[in-house]
Amino acid sequence: MTDLAKPAWLRVRAPTGSKYQELRGLITSRRLHTVCSSASCPNIGECWELGTATFMIMGNICTRACRFCDVNSYSRPKPLDLEEPNRLADAVHEMKLKHVVITSVTRDDLPDFGAAHFVNCIAAVKEKNPAVRIEILAPDFNGDQEHIVKVAKPPLEIFNHNIETVPRLSPKIRSGGSYRRSLLVLQTVKELAPEILTKSGIMLGLGEEDDEVREAIVDLRQHGVEILTIGQYLRPSSFHHVVMRYAEPSVFLDHKNFALSLGFRHVESGPLVRSSYHAGEV
Repeated sequence: MTDLAKPAWLRVRAPTGSKYQELRGLITSRRLHTVCSSASCPNIGECWELGTATFMIMGNICTRACRFCDVNSYSRPKPLDLEEPNRLADAVHEMKLKHVVITSVTRDDLPDFGAAHFVNCIAAVKEKNPAVRIEILAPDFNGDQEHIVKVAKPPLEIFNHNIETVPRLSPKIRSGGSYRRSLLVLQTVKELAPEILTKSGIMLGLGEEDDEVREAIVDLRQHGVEILTIGQYLRPSSFHHVVMRYAEPSVFLDHKNFALSLGFRHVESGPLVRSSYHAGEV
C-alpha cells in the first residue's frame, strides 16, 4: 500500500534557533538520549525552543520492535550506565527545568526490566533539583507488580504508560506488548499509589475505527487513568506500519470532548500531539 499524502495541518517547521542548538549541544556533551531525537518527534523544534525535552534512559536500543516506533531495535542493548542518573540530574539543573519527563527503551534483557535504574534516575534528579516535577513515560515492566511498585512512588508525580492503539490492532502493532497488560499496569499504579497521576496515550491512523477509539478511552478511564493524549501516527520508514488515515482535526476534538465527559482531568488531542506534548501544563 502506498503512503497517503500528508495534509496541510501536519506540516511543521524544521528545528532551528539558538535555543535548539544550545540544548542539542548540552544533551550531546552529557552523553544523554532524548526521545525527541531517537523517535523522530515532529515537535522537537517547538519543544526545544521552549527549553523542554523528554530524556530517554537506558540507552537508545530497544528489545522490542514495535511497528510504529522509530527507536533502534536491531542491535544488542549495552549494559546500563551507572553514571547516567547523575548526568541526567546535572542536565535538568543546567536547563532550569520545572517539569522533567523521563522515558526509556524497553529492556526485557534486564532482570528487573530497568525498574531500579528508573528509581535511581528519579532520585538523582530530585536530589539536585528539589523543586522539579517528575513524570515518567514507562515501559510495561512485563506486568511485574513488584517492579512497578518500585518505580511508582514519590517523588514521582505522573506515571505515563501508553496503550498506543485499540485492542484489535495491538497484537500486530506492539511487539511483545499487551493491551490488557498495559491497562493492568496503569490500574496497579493508581491502586497502590493514588497520589500519583496516571496518564496514557493513543495514536490514530493505524486502521482503528472511531468507535474502537472511544471504547479504548472508556477502558482507560475505568482503569483509573486521569490524563490522556491522542495524536496522529506518522510512519517513520518503509519498515513501519503504513498510515491508514490522517484524521481531521475535528475528529481529535470529538475524542477530546468525549474523554472529558468521562471525567479525565486533562486531555491533549490533536494531529501533532505526542506523549509528552505540553506535559508541563498539566
